[in-house]
Amino acid sequence: MSTLAQLRRDVYEANIGVWRGGLVTMHSGNASGIDRKRGIVLIKPSGMDYDRMRRGDMVMTDLEGRKLKGKWNPSVDLSEHLYIYRHCPEVGGVIHTHSNYATSLGLLSKSIPAYLTAIADEFGDEIPCAPYVDNQADHIGQAIMKYKNQAPAIVMAHHGTFAWGPTPRAALKAAVMLEDVAKTVHLALLLGKPKPLPPEEVKKWWTRYHTWYGQPGKGSDE
Repeated sequence: MSTLAQLRRDVYEANIGVWRGGLVTMHSGNASGIDRKRGIVLIKPSGMDYDRMRRGDMVMTDLEGRKLKGKWNPSVDLSEHLYIYRHCPEVGGVIHTHSNYATSLGLLSKSIPAYLTAIADEFGDEIPCAPYVDNQADHIGQAIMKYKNQAPAIVMAHHGTFAWGPTPRAALKAAVMLEDVAKTVHLALLLGKPKPLPPEEVKKWWTRYHTWYGQPGKGSDE
């Protein structure tokens, strides 16, 4: 399978993954991936329901957003994906969702501190919440860059979430993990006031997870 064909498959599977994982409904949200050698991005088509989508429906653009191939229009969130790719050369996949629990915390403008070892493992820091910005120009992308930290995800106030990783699959994992820990935190906040792990404990868990976790030849997203 060629690199481009592999990327198309990976982007399609990431899109189907957010749908199957319950992070999106109908046609909301999107996943993308990039081939940096070719300067090509593949992304979900705008407004297409996930249950009707096929691998060949992924839309190909360049890093300026010009459509190169595909009969559909690209996602309206393409500009945010491109902004992340242009400013984060290590990123190979981006996912945007309106997943319920993470977005509910964003509605309250709450970041998600490293309360859990699962947050320490995957994110290595609190998951920040960027203040509300509108959808004009590159305002969302600029806010992501301004407020992001080590964590491969961010919550956007009054909007939704973005997650990313070195591959579309890794971005999917970050998006799924974000919603999973957000649900636990949401439930805990109903009962009391949890305390974050101390920074030195967060570092221990993150280091172990990114050093020893998994099997030889397999990344932590496998």
